[in-house]
Amino acid sequence: LTLLVLSSNKLTTLPEAITRLQHLTNLELSDNQITTLPEVIADLQQLTSLDLSDNQITTLPEAITRLQQLTSLDLSGNPIEQPPLEVVARGLQAIKDYFRQLKAEGKDYLYEAKLLIIGEGGAGKTTLAKKIEDQNYQLREENSTKGIEVIQWAFTMENGREFRVNIWDFGGQEIYHATHQFFLTKRSLYALVADTRKEDTDFYYWLNVVELLSDNSPLLIIKNEKQNRHREINELQLRGQFTNLKETLATNLATNRDLEQVLDKIKHYIKNLPHIGSPLPKTWVRVREALESDARNYIGLDEYLNICQQNGFTQRNDKLQLSGYLHDLGVCLHFQEDPLLNKTVILKPKWGTDAVYKVLDNEKVIRNLGSFTRSDLANIWCEDEYATMHDELLRLMINFKLCYEIPRSQGKYIAPQLLSANQPPYNWDQTNNLILRYTYEFMPKGIISQFIAAIHELINEQKCVWKSGVVLSKDQTKAEVIEYYGNKEIKIRVSGRHKRDLMTIVTHELDKIHDSYKRLKYNKLIPCNCHTCKDSQEPHFYSFEILRQFVADKQERIQCQKSYQMVDVLGLINDVMDRRELLKAEQQMGGEFLPNSSETRRENVVVTINNLIQPSKQENNFMTEPFKQEENSQPEVQVTLPFAFRNGMFYLFVFVVVFCLIAFFGGSLPFHYLALAIIGTAIFIVLISVLQLRQDDRLSEKSFVDLTKMVLEQLPLIGNIIKQFQGNK
Repeated sequence: LTLLVLSSNKLTTLPEAITRLQHLTNLELSDNQITTLPEVIADLQQLTSLDLSDNQITTLPEAITRLQQLTSLDLSGNPIEQPPLEVVARGLQAIKDYFRQLKAEGKDYLYEAKLLIIGEGGAGKTTLAKKIEDQNYQLREENSTKGIEVIQWAFTMENGREFRVNIWDFGGQEIYHATHQFFLTKRSLYALVADTRKEDTDFYYWLNVVELLSDNSPLLIIKNEKQNRHREINELQLRGQFTNLKETLATNLATNRDLEQVLDKIKHYIKNLPHIGSPLPKTWVRVREALESDARNYIGLDEYLNICQQNGFTQRNDKLQLSGYLHDLGVCLHFQEDPLLNKTVILKPKWGTDAVYKVLDNEKVIRNLGSFTRSDLANIWCEDEYATMHDELLRLMINFKLCYEIPRSQGKYIAPQLLSANQPPYNWDQTNNLILRYTYEFMPKGIISQFIAAIHELINEQKCVWKSGVVLSKDQTKAEVIEYYGNKEIKIRVSGRHKRDLMTIVTHELDKIHDSYKRLKYNKLIPCNCHTCKDSQEPHFYSFEILRQFVADKQERIQCQKSYQMVDVLGLINDVMDRRELLKAEQQMGGEFLPNSSETRRENVVVTINNLIQPSKQENNFMTEPFKQEENSQPEVQVTLPFAFRNGMFYLFVFVVVFCLIAFFGGSLPFHYLALAIIGTAIFIVLISVLQLRQDDRLSEKSFVDLTKMVLEQLPLIGNIIKQFQGNK
């Protein structure tokens, strides 16, 4: 036995008897309830692939590293605490490196975490941060926090070790909400401060933000009862919707009433974060302490590597693994994939965030609707601490999609979240548009500004772009992308020659942004292409998930709820996206109708799709007249024939062949003329058929080679040969 599939069997443990399967190479244990792996797993020395996704594993045994042949290990969907989640996320080699260092250097523990204080402006966030640091802090008129403030706080634990807390106090203004996503991190405790006098806190908004951006980190609601004014919160209802809400606490920060209880709760929950107490190699802890005590804002990569060397590191990869771990924790910033930023390790993230907000808060930049130049940056970052780091800080903003360089205007930049809220006037051809919508259960702020920054090269002369939308141009095609935040929706319209190509580019960029939010729930809505909806600005829409399920269940047609016509499912998908997107979505979502083996899965996808698009059925009416159907009539199965048959050219071809054969056998036509006449006529017919196919709007974006293949596949004999070849292949 080389392949064993035990997925979805409610297993809680792996029996040791499995080690008798000495020839096992692939073991699939996904979607069970396994909590631990036995050490004897190391006996399966031939194992190359191990799928443990969607189980309950918290600790991975060191024995996993003794599987010498293992190249594929899937641990997604597990609440892993050891090794640290940040190590596991970097793959099998990172896990092996972690255990190797742990064994060689011995264990130590890092007692450090982040407390992130969020809420509306003026709620008392800064006051709470100051009170945590010093209970005797006297209230004063505080200026509204610009961006983020970071305060260091430490307390002694029961074991005598010092616990370090980095308190991040977030600005509450609208401009900062769009940038929170870059700094709200996992493995942190959140405190949502609410001013009971104003009653302006949108609890659902903030709880959704934390659940979405921090992967469900624990949260405390702290009611700042100014002047002892109480406010009731429907905590039971909030707890039912947000499992990460731990407690609701009340205090009066002016009088310190119940402040001690608030501090005790903060200590309790922050000490019990999943990563606290996880063993780390001693070298990691020593380097972290060395970096913590360094007063500089940043150091060069070479200096960081030397610090690691002085504290016991010997291998460069181990040093980079640590900087990646600290980056993921938000302790420092090291962008290893960026050719410019990888040369610098930012020791104080606040230094970087301060620089970013200096630009976003600059009066001139705001007055210029987000536009700035390098000379503007020289004035904004005029302090000595930024003097030699302008390029790196600008790249930091670009990486966070907080700004972009205007194409063909070197040295000029736009911060899209500061653009005008007014939509500029522009002409739009509403005929024959391709329309697609995204709707969200909860829509985080900043999606459209990230999208504008990511796709800025397609903005025509930077004219048709505003705070909530943009018009893109490419290859005689235009796309309009508008965010309707109040409706929790993004709407896309595409007009022009290559609609599907541009739509694919737009959805690809949006889907990349969506993927960066691990818990984002949204629907992709595909427009109907029936005769009633096809040229309408308000067609009926189908959820992509429903269409995907139709394909999985081998249902070829679906009913439009406006015209009640039956339309082709794959035709709907194919209008908007490449069918490979459907297969990709199937793989990402587990492939409900596909078997577990990856090779079988790929083969079965082809079989399933091909079953739905036999030439005798309609897919996109490649070679037929538009499908017409009377109401309440049954759909007819139409025979798909090339255009050559319908316009009489096939009969011309038969006539030429017969005439030439008669002339050849009569001795009046040489053989090479016979061959040239037949081949030339065939090429002429294929060419005419391809040009006629070009006139079909849904096929206008197909390449000449693709259209030629479609024609040849429909020709007698030639089509059968092609299908037979593809079948053998």
